[in-house]
Amino acid sequence: MNWISNYVRPKINSIFSRRETPDNLWSKCDECGTMLFHRELKEAQNVCPSCDHHMLIAPRERFETLFDGGVFTEIEVPKALADPLHFRDQKKYPERLKTAQRNTGEPEAMLVATGDMGRAPVVIAGQDFKFMGGSMGMHVGNAIIAGVNYAIAHKLPFILFSAAGGARMQEGILSLMQMPRTTVAVQMLKEAGLPFIVVLTHPTTGGVTASYAMLGDVHIAEPNALIGFAGARVIEQTIREKLPEGFQRAEYLLDHGMLDRVTHRKDLRDDLITITRMLMRQPPAVKGDLPKPEATAPAGDAAE
Repeated sequence: MNWISNYVRPKINSIFSRRETPDNLWSKCDECGTMLFHRELKEAQNVCPSCDHHMLIAPRERFETLFDGGVFTEIEVPKALADPLHFRDQKKYPERLKTAQRNTGEPEAMLVATGDMGRAPVVIAGQDFKFMGGSMGMHVGNAIIAGVNYAIAHKLPFILFSAAGGARMQEGILSLMQMPRTTVAVQMLKEAGLPFIVVLTHPTTGGVTASYAMLGDVHIAEPNALIGFAGARVIEQTIREKLPEGFQRAEYLLDHGMLDRVTHRKDLRDDLITITRMLMRQPPAVKGDLPKPEATAPAGDAAE
């Protein structure tokens, strides 16, 4: 018996041919620490089945659960200047953009699309917090304006999902200019008599909260979402008082009249269908007749 060929070689082959478990098969809940299998998490729309914590979800994945059949068409957004201020901290701004694009698979922090939701066409914009904290730069301003223009041209309601840490410091004053730009865009919607519905997700803070995120006709929030302008610690240091329990959370803002409702992610589609139909003076949807979204459906091509 040749122990090298019969024992050593198979042992070496088994070591080198052993497949490692991919890192993306499991995710850990930020709230309770439960390890969640990726398929189970996707079916739950990134909501922890154990503690009901609403984890981050990419706009593209969210759109697939909102539009009929998961089919939507992206609205083309004018390109912003790549590096207008030649900003550099620990890294150059273009390097940070490339890293964010590689990690998210998206060109920027906001995706705008149109399609049918409950057999009625709508325009939806969504911010991606994983893309540089969903920071509001020139692209985000361009995306909102492109979505508003499309909605006005086709007489459609506009729904926006906010998720941001505020303005993008790498674009300086050009980032802050998106606040009045988007405010004017929202006013254009109102003058056209079209609904503007905002869904505030965790977290929505800074200049985003101080502009388009709080200008909706209807404000909805996901459970326990952090919503505010300055951080709680900054406020406490400024006023030198202890803030109430749950301050700046969705439920607290609902109790104090700043939100219209707090809705679980699994119920958002039905709520949005009801609200958009009501505001567009359309007949109520028959639930049994509504097509269901399919998370595996492919996304559409860019619109003109």
